[in-house]
Amino acid sequence: MTDAWTRPGSQLRHVRPAPLFLALVLVFVISGVTAWRGDGEQRMAVFLFVMTGWLISLCLHEFSHAFTALRAGDTSVIGKGYLTLDPIKYSDPLFTFIIPAVFVLMGGIPLSGGAVYIERGRIRGRVQNSLVSAAGPLTNVALAAVCITVINSGALDNASAAFHAAFVFFTQLQIIASILNLLPVPGLDGFGIIEPWLSYDFRRAIAPYAPFAPLLLFGLLFTPEINNWFFDRVDSVCEAFNVSPAWASLGYHLFQFWK
Repeated sequence: MTDAWTRPGSQLRHVRPAPLFLALVLVFVISGVTAWRGDGEQRMAVFLFVMTGWLISLCLHEFSHAFTALRAGDTSVIGKGYLTLDPIKYSDPLFTFIIPAVFVLMGGIPLSGGAVYIERGRIRGRVQNSLVSAAGPLTNVALAAVCITVINSGALDNASAAFHAAFVFFTQLQIIASILNLLPVPGLDGFGIIEPWLSYDFRRAIAPYAPFAPLLLFGLLFTPEINNWFFDRVDSVCEAFNVSPAWASLGYHLFQFWK
């Protein structure tokens, strides 16, 4: 019998972007055009461009988990509305959107919260379970790759300095999100990738602490020594892909329009 995993095309009919998601895309485009042209209040345009872009990437991150789960056999994601990319439909908007937004505002640290409840019992096999967890961070990797390609293509040569800085900062956020989400920390997607391969006793023992581990990690990232060490590593990765840390720093400065 042919299963959902081998028929991705048949599942696309369930994908219907919600009006709220389309509104985010519209603001993203308008603020991007404003920043590109150098019109109006540039710092507000940069803020809206980066913030809506980040929220869009969060929607895509969660959608990727859900769509991969659907292909692997969990049809419950259809009724839950996860395939509409509507942030309201996600089961925990506090941890998926509000807290991540606050972290970006406070320190430019992109936290992605896992907010799609996958019925793992419906998914066949450990490989598929790992792929469901990997789908989210791989979306950030793909977005980072697209942005890096744009930067290295020279497409930003005619843009204003504000847009250039905003785009590089957004790219840096995707790179950081890719790194953080792939860490094997309980509660993060990186742990979800390896979790199906761990013993039942070990998974049961750490389950009560999993919800707090990501917050502890990000709390540590706000300590000066660890923060400096981490962003030195991030800068090294960015420089390896010709993503200028100086432009990213300027983008973050413009993003914080209230300062």
